[in-house]
Amino acid sequence: MKGRNLAKLPAGIVALGFVSLLMDVSSEMIHGLLPVFIVGTLGASAAMLGLIEGMAEATASVTKLFSGLLSDRMGKRKPLAVLGYGLSALTKPLFALAGGAGMVATARFADRVGKGIRGAPRDALVADLVPEAQRGAAYGLRQSMDTIGAFLGPLLAMALMLAFAGNVRLVFWLAIIPAAMAVAVLVIYVREPEAAAKPAVRPKLDRASLAALGRGFWAVVALASVMTLARFSEAFLILRAEGAGLGLTFAPMVLVVMNVIYAASAWPVGVLSDRIGKAGLLAFGFAVLVAADLVLAFAPGLTAVLLGVALWGLHMGLTQGLLATQVAAAAPAALRGTAFGVYNLVTGLVLLAANALAGGLWTALGPQTTFLAGAGFAAIGVIGLQFAAQRR
Repeated sequence: MKGRNLAKLPAGIVALGFVSLLMDVSSEMIHGLLPVFIVGTLGASAAMLGLIEGMAEATASVTKLFSGLLSDRMGKRKPLAVLGYGLSALTKPLFALAGGAGMVATARFADRVGKGIRGAPRDALVADLVPEAQRGAAYGLRQSMDTIGAFLGPLLAMALMLAFAGNVRLVFWLAIIPAAMAVAVLVIYVREPEAAAKPAVRPKLDRASLAALGRGFWAVVALASVMTLARFSEAFLILRAEGAGLGLTFAPMVLVVMNVIYAASAWPVGVLSDRIGKAGLLAFGFAVLVAADLVLAFAPGLTAVLLGVALWGLHMGLTQGLLATQVAAAAPAALRGTAFGVYNLVTGLVLLAANALAGGLWTALGPQTTFLAGAGFAAIGVIGLQFAAQRR
């Protein structure tokens, strides 16, 4: 079994990794500058930032529900993935054209619709392409490559900001290029397995289909929901660093630090989970999130803030790929797209609440209270995992 875990992954998995990498380069070139662009350049409040971020991600999550269900009914994942990545690429110019927070919200909404269309079918396609014994490695590799793009994007954004005298809008225009490359790689190099074209069932959004997902699946959803309450948008990490003295040009460094750690840990953690199981690693991931929130709450300066950001990235590497493997393992194969759609819908709605709460706490009581609240939710997650382990 261990040998199979380390076997070479299919070319389609590697190609999907590059698609994620390129699209994240594009997205993070924009996202790394967006919080300070919204609050500083456009004059919006932190509460408005939280609302925009939460609405954007919730939109993606609702769309994932329907695209996942549709991919199960079609028996095909790739056409929806192409549509979603293509739409996200087409929306990038809206950020460069934005003259106010309303236009930014519109751009984020459109971009996240594209993310929603592609998300559940792509995640289900990963499970379709590999046997269960390699899924930790497969999801870990895709997550690592996705996250490499997430720190290359901010680095490129910083380089371009320095090269073009802080011209934020030009950086947003240039972000179109890697997005177009991502769509091209997906179209040319990713192939679905034949079995995916022959659906055994045609699921619906009804009680029977939701019940068929199984109790194990709903347990994963509950666990991820608690984690999401503790893990609000990374935009608040950027604002925390800015408050500690990090300037606009170097604001993307926050995402670089977080995502370097995330990328370096996700694939090894996935491979390790194929060998030793997921529960202990997930519990450790929750504990790291508690530590990250506490460091960010009490950080006396920029160095300590960046330490908290690094711990946040380690938490992501320990948990996000593993949760995806848990969803794939718990749901029936014929309902896998629906399962990822439901999972993302629920966690997306929780993220909307978490971002609204974080923005409100930040505006009313300051950053320390915001991160202490996150630590409290993460601690509840640790306790819940221990309780579940004792029951088993």
